[in-house]
Amino acid sequence: MFEYRHALVRMRLGESDRQIAKTHLMGRRKLAQVREIAETLGWLAPDTLLPNDAELSLALAGRSPVQPSTSSINPFQNDVRDWVKQGIAGIAIHTALVRKHGYTGAYSSVRRFIAKLKKDNPTATVMLDFNPGEAAQVDFGSGPEIIDAFTGEVTKTHFFVMTLAWSRHQYAEIVRDQKVETWLGCHRRAFEFFGGVPGKMIIDNLKSAIVKASFHDPQVQRSYAECAEGYQFLISPCPPREPQKKGRVESGVKYIKNNFMPLREFRTLRDANEQLRAWVMETAGNRIHGTTKEKPLTLFAETEKHVLRPLPSVPPEMAVWAQVKLHGNCHVEFRRSFYSAPYRLVHQELWLRATEKTVQLFDGIELVAIHPRLPRPGSKSTLEDHLPPDAKAYIMHDPQWCLAQAEKVGPACLSFIDELFSDKVLDNLRAAQGALRLKKKYGAKRLEAACQRALDHNDIRYCTVKRILEKGLDVLPRPVFHEEVKEIYTGKSKYCRELSGILQ
Repeated sequence: MFEYRHALVRMRLGESDRQIAKTHLMGRRKLAQVREIAETLGWLAPDTLLPNDAELSLALAGRSPVQPSTSSINPFQNDVRDWVKQGIAGIAIHTALVRKHGYTGAYSSVRRFIAKLKKDNPTATVMLDFNPGEAAQVDFGSGPEIIDAFTGEVTKTHFFVMTLAWSRHQYAEIVRDQKVETWLGCHRRAFEFFGGVPGKMIIDNLKSAIVKASFHDPQVQRSYAECAEGYQFLISPCPPREPQKKGRVESGVKYIKNNFMPLREFRTLRDANEQLRAWVMETAGNRIHGTTKEKPLTLFAETEKHVLRPLPSVPPEMAVWAQVKLHGNCHVEFRRSFYSAPYRLVHQELWLRATEKTVQLFDGIELVAIHPRLPRPGSKSTLEDHLPPDAKAYIMHDPQWCLAQAEKVGPACLSFIDELFSDKVLDNLRAAQGALRLKKKYGAKRLEAACQRALDHNDIRYCTVKRILEKGLDVLPRPVFHEEVKEIYTGKSKYCRELSGILQ
């Protein structure tokens, strides 16, 4: 309207459309239309008042020579509106229109339609106010790739950032992952850095903190809930897909990416964190913040530091909770290591609680196992009482145990067991264990005799000893096997030739 009023003033001063167009105010065609309307309504008379913006807008409405075109998206606008509300990208919307509706238009049509939707339905937000010490906002951001100067190992990293909502003072740390234990450890170090605990944590719905995101009923990760109880702060997750609810830490992450990361070299992860800590305390903490117009470090030191909740006298133990399944081998897997639990709970869901030093397993509220934390992947911690009786007997009754038990029975039994273990093909551990178990049923004396008889016949098998005992052959007089053979082969028989010379 200002341009139209300016054009009317020049017309009233007697300037032609050509002269006005040279000022690049508007084109000659539009000036001609404006002059026609002004002459009709009497606006060019020197003694009349210029119309106000409302009158001018009403008079010029609908007189544009360029009529708005109809968008090719209109037949599908309901679908497009729903997709835009869901936050789907424009290129994905264009692909879906082509696939589902056979749309032949260009992506630029989709882009213009989406831009018009956003212009007609602008999103307005409210600037939230917080009292000193009331809240902190927490988030992760993608960090730099660090090439270790000594090993050459390339490490992908993340930023952990906790920003105090009132003073904008922040704690930042570069970490390797976003696991639960990393999330909890960063919270502990942030509280120690600030020297106190804010009353509320405004967070995103990352899996380390929120198991199930929901607008009304979010489900908090058990480990994070235990941390909140220990430090006495409230957890306030943002609604799903609404990160603007924690815009202060979002801005803090961008500030680190744009002002700290560029043009820096990091030798190791430790070196990167030392540089980041110095930057936070010197550059970031002493800048004039764009919103508060004050230095974050000054606001924190003078006011907010003194109203934070005090740290607990005994730091709460940081523990990771996870639901695990007890596999058929009587072990659960956690962080690529294995921990045993009682065999009666096989194929059931258990709760696992892991600290820096221990791993505990719970069946409901009952503690059923406790192990030392294994640092190396692939390691295994097994308690013998957790194994089924058969498996426990097999593991405990090794060859040395079998030989020791056989020696208690007698020399024949010891020789029999030793012959079993001398086999160069078969692992006869189960055979030896089975033979020794026959002692419970038949007694040591009969087992010794049965082993002797098996040795006499050179039949070193478990089933031989068992058959001898079952048929009572062990109580028969011991045969002199060599003399019997000699008698058979030196006797007169029409079925065999004289072999006495061979036996001499």
